[in-house]
Amino acid sequence: MASALRVLGIDPGLTRCGVGVVDVRADRSASLVHVGVVRSSPDAPIEQRLAAIAAGIRLVLAEHDPHVVAVERVFAQQNRSTVMGTAQASGIALLLAAEHGLPAATHTPSEVKAAITGYGNAEKLQVQTMVARVLRLDALPQPADAADALAIALCHAWRRGSAVATGGALTPAQRAWADAEKAARR
Repeated sequence: MASALRVLGIDPGLTRCGVGVVDVRADRSASLVHVGVVRSSPDAPIEQRLAAIAAGIRLVLAEHDPHVVAVERVFAQQNRSTVMGTAQASGIALLLAAEHGLPAATHTPSEVKAAITGYGNAEKLQVQTMVARVLRLDALPQPADAADALAIALCHAWRRGSAVATGGALTPAQRAWADAEKAARR
């Protein structure tokens, strides 16, 4: 599929790091290439946990050869240890993109939700539902970290110059959501 942009989306986390690879074509349609979660043991020392995350991401990079890496941007939460682990996993992902000579970008959770559902404060279930719909999956991607990684990848591909190119037109996910809402009202 040479005409498609292959995006590796990463939902960084120290215990569970979601990884999702999608191919997105010029017409903005998308297909699933890979989805999974890289795990590290909460009982392991931090350096071993980061090494496990790095090894898992390296494996995905080697097996699926993406053109770009998109990572969810770390935002302030109340739990500092969660933020630190997320930031460390994010740093690993961005470092590996650089080591592989790949461009990398970060997207906020609200950017991702807005691109996928049309609403920046969407619930996890709405994001999972739209990801499944856009990628024509038979079931919702599980766990949520994996669905989030796919959403990040789709967001990046769709937002990459898309607002200018489409004059602000709806994304495929937003169109599908609007169509489903219209059908439900009939």
